[in-house]
Amino acid sequence: MRHALDAVHCESGFRSASVDLIYGLPKQTLSGFARTLDTVIALAPDRVATYAYAHLPERFKAQRQIQAADLPDAAMRLRLLGLTVDKLTEAGYRYIGMDHFARADDDLSRARESGTLQRNFQGYSTHGGCDLIGLGMSAISHVGTSFSQNPRDLPSYYAALDAGRLPVARGLELCEDDAIRADAISRLMCHGRLDIESFQARHHIDFGLYFEHSLLQLRALADDGLVEITQDHLRVTARGRYLLRNIAMCFDAYLARETVPAVRYSRAL
Repeated sequence: MRHALDAVHCESGFRSASVDLIYGLPKQTLSGFARTLDTVIALAPDRVATYAYAHLPERFKAQRQIQAADLPDAAMRLRLLGLTVDKLTEAGYRYIGMDHFARADDDLSRARESGTLQRNFQGYSTHGGCDLIGLGMSAISHVGTSFSQNPRDLPSYYAALDAGRLPVARGLELCEDDAIRADAISRLMCHGRLDIESFQARHHIDFGLYFEHSLLQLRALADDGLVEITQDHLRVTARGRYLLRNIAMCFDAYLARETVPAVRYSRAL
């Protein structure tokens, strides 16, 4: 299998092949997902992403046909994640972060080791600072300090194209606070560590004052052994690496501040 993938790489010019999986699906079991993982491991892709299923029937009509009782509970989702980590690690994959795994010789693994790993709304990347152009219905673009999204329905998307307009349904320009918080989140998600002194110098802020509310939330996670907080740095622990979303939430100014401490870890799994 691995030789077949290598041949495809050479013929197509692609450097990596990736497989995306979803855990937490209706009626999913440990034994069934174990077979799925074994099949993927036999194919030997360079990267594997394992996303947690998000049940949003109020947003996606098709999901209204799914019975909530058929969905794995929080304990089972955690076991499915643990199974994924164990199997992929045993097969030689390295945990990059946020549900992503890569082989030791893959560019993502090398970027993580060298400290050049980047992350955007599409996932982890070795190409930091590049503009992204989204093509197709609901696609998201990131150009400079702006984000824009195409229409989510085909009629609106086609209508914009037929009229000779860029199919942009909405957009957002980042403010200075957005950029500062994005930098903090990126450093923790990509490198598992944030050096406070250098961060302060780069953004001309007093870290303790600027992130006073965030640090209060982080201390609760520190008590659970997910993050280490000192005067010099913030560091994600080995345990916290699997709950990076919860750590990042502490820096998100758009989440309702009074609700963040109550967010259950299971919602991020």
